[in-house]
Parts: sequence; C-alpha cells; structure tokens
Amino acid sequence: MPAEDPAPRKSGLLPALGAYLIWGFLPLYLLLVKSVPAFEFVAWRVIWTLPICLVIVAIRRQGAELRKAMADRKALALLALSSMLIAINWLVYVWAIQSGEVYAASLGYYINPLINVLLGTVFLGERLSRLQWLAVAIAALGVALLAAGALTALGISLTLALSFGTYGLVRKQVAVGSLPGLTIESAILLFPSAALAAWYAVTYGSSFFVSPALSAAIVLGGLVTAIPLLMFAIAARRMPYSTLGFFQFLAPSIVFVLGLTVFAQPLAPVKAASFACIWVAAGVFVWDLIRRSRRAS
Repeated sequence: MPAEDPAPRKSGLLPALGAYLIWGFLPLYLLLVKSVPAFEFVAWRVIWTLPICLVIVAIRRQGAELRKAMADRKALALLALSSMLIAINWLVYVWAIQSGEVYAASLGYYINPLINVLLGTVFLGERLSRLQWLAVAIAALGVALLAAGALTALGISLTLALSFGTYGLVRKQVAVGSLPGLTIESAILLFPSAALAAWYAVTYGSSFFVSPALSAAIVLGGLVTAIPLLMFAIAARRMPYSTLGFFQFLAPSIVFVLGLTVFAQPLAPVKAASFACIWVAAGVFVWDLIRRSRRAS
C-alpha cells in the first residue's frame, strides 16, 4: 500500500478527532442546504468533491498512484461498485437528516462497527471472539426492537450500516489509498451526477443558482467530504487500527446529541430501548478492543 502520510511517526490523535468531529457535526452543515432535494444535493456533492480531491492529490503528489489505479481494470471495477455503495450511503444519510430521522442516522453508525465485524467473518474468514459475538447478539436485540415498532428507522439504520460496511469491505480489496480511491469514485459518479443536476435545473430550477449563500454552502459539500476522509487516512497510518476503532462511536454520539438538542426530535420508547441495547453492545465491543490491545502490547 502506498503511504498515505509523509510522517507516520507523528501522533494520529488530532487527525482522528478531526475526522470524526466533522462527521459528527455534519447534520449542522446539512441544515444549510436543507432546501436542496436529497438527490440533487448528492449530485452536487459529487461534482464538487472531484475537483477538491484532484487539488489535494496534486498537493500530496499522489498523481502516480491515481494513474496506476486508473490503468488497473480490476481496481476500476471494484471502485465502480464502491462508488455506487457510497452514493447510496450519502443519499440515505442526507434524506434521513432532511426527514427528521436523526436518531435513525445515528443508530446506523453505531451498528456499523458490528456490521464490519460480521462482514469480516463471512467474507474474509476472520473469527469473532466471545465478547464480539455477545456484542453482535445484543445489537441484534436492538435491531429487533426497531423491527417491532419503528420500521422506517430500521430501514434507514440498516441501509446506512450495510452500505458503509460493504463499502469498506470492497475498498479493502483495492490496493489504492483513500484519497485516490475517492477521486476515482467521484469521477465515476460525475456523469450521472451532472445529468441529475441538469435534470433538476430543467425541471425544477437549479438550487445552485438560488443565491450566492446557498451556492457557497453546496460547494462546501466537497470540502466536508474530502477533508475528513483525508484526516482519517492520515490517522489510520499513524495509530493502531484498534485504537482508531475507539473513535468510531464519537460521530454517532454527536449526531444523537444533536437530535436531542438542535433538532429537538422526540425519542420514542422503542427507539430509546434500541439505543440502550446498541450502547451496551458498543460498550462490550470497545472493552474487547481494549482487552485485545493490552494483549498485543
């Protein structure tokens, strides 16, 4: 794998915190573009992510890696698949926040690490520890509670968790760094995104030209997509992946708090019970990470 970071001996704490804080507070950004339909916004997000990625690739001198990946047919086929998965993930997340399903979005990313563990077991031959099986079982109980009383929330949460988990699994098969990979994914999605943005412009009028403020907010979508991913890539190179795993619950926790405060969403009993199960599962999962980290050291 090519180095993602020129100075891997430096601490990865600040980049990890930065990435997950940006992802956690992303719903606040989405308030700025709430008037833009979810499909149109995701199209503009792709359109503006690509040039920003190209600029960062040039600054980080990863052009050779980008060209190598583009010449690899297998890599391109896998990146085409991953681009569809991340587009689905973005679309469902934006729609969930716009529709007031903030808790469902939060729950999806609480479930995601446990989905990753299961996918690793099924497709990569990895083995789960007893604590990990316990965490999965408790999380399954939380999912079952949603199935019994909040099907819409369940659909959003599982779609987010499965799309992002499968995205990670596919990207794991491609020996391309995070930033060049995102650049190629954005390029693959560029034509359909441009066509979709044009269709909205002809049919309803383009949101991009409503006002300078909204235009700037839409362009900002490219930055809030590329920058945290770059920070995450740097952190992943500078710190043990098990340690980085501790941070993955930060973003959904922030989203949950935003749902309670900024979005003032009522927390129905069935959702509260589901969250309780997922939090216990997350606690068991993190404890297993700590235990394994201590054994390794």
